[in-house]
Amino acid sequence: MANSNNNQNPLKDYIKYSGIAFQMIVIICLSAFLGNWIDKHFDNKIPIFTLILSLSGVALSIYQLIRTIK
Repeated sequence: MANSNNNQNPLKDYIKYSGIAFQMIVIICLSAFLGNWIDKHFDNKIPIFTLILSLSGVALSIYQLIRTIK
């Protein structure tokens, strides 16, 4: 009897991993945009919110990636 993983459609895996990449891009871009907006709203000379939220977005997207792959 063949393993069911061997018969899986490779297109399904491609779509799954493309979706994960799209989620990562959206999370990082939205967090960077929000940080930039906050910095401009408060007229900060040093873009601290952009930095903090961008790094938080990267961490959140990596966490989401690990959760999805497990």
